[in-house]
Amino acid sequence: MEKTVFVKLRHRVQVKPNATVSIGDISQLIGNDRHTIERLKEIPLYRIQPSDKNIVILDVMRVVDAIVHTDASLEVQTIGPAQTIIEVIYKKRKFSLVYFLLVWLLLFIGSGMAIMNFHEDVSMQQVHQRLYTMITGEKIDKPLLLQIPYSLGLGIGMILFFNHVFRKRINEEPSPLEVEMFNYQQSLDQYVILHENKESMRRIADD
Repeated sequence: MEKTVFVKLRHRVQVKPNATVSIGDISQLIGNDRHTIERLKEIPLYRIQPSDKNIVILDVMRVVDAIVHTDASLEVQTIGPAQTIIEVIYKKRKFSLVYFLLVWLLLFIGSGMAIMNFHEDVSMQQVHQRLYTMITGEKIDKPLLLQIPYSLGLGIGMILFFNHVFRKRINEEPSPLEVEMFNYQQSLDQYVILHENKESMRRIADD
């Protein structure tokens, strides 16, 4: 009786330099024979080379080929993505307090100037003055009764918008920034896969 193995590649995995990548590292396997599945997971596929830098793309056909060469009686069914991205993780650089403070200062000044320029463009001070006059009937240059709550609300609104207080998440809903970062990562992964496929085709044509 012919045995069937279902293979689903993981979208992205992380490995250390010079690591040997096996089928179990980059894919999920399902089949009736558990012993066969465990044996297939241990099959080596690729060894990370220094020339690979930090990204390696492995195709599902490489997995199928390795399984068939190990046991030709198996019927392989593939599910999901056709490639998996292997990210090589090197040693992280030590945290630099000076670098952190410079970046924080740059973002703080930049965001502050952006907010002030926006308020100047829309004449926010004049709007507050007119609102104060409409509500109280008095005309003053600095309506702090409106400006202070507005400033506090602006900060609270930014916290709610980004859904974070430092590293603590307010609720489980992703923030717009996280959604944009996710979309950017998806587009970046797609580009890396397509670019790697083009490079592979060029190498085959050159050979």
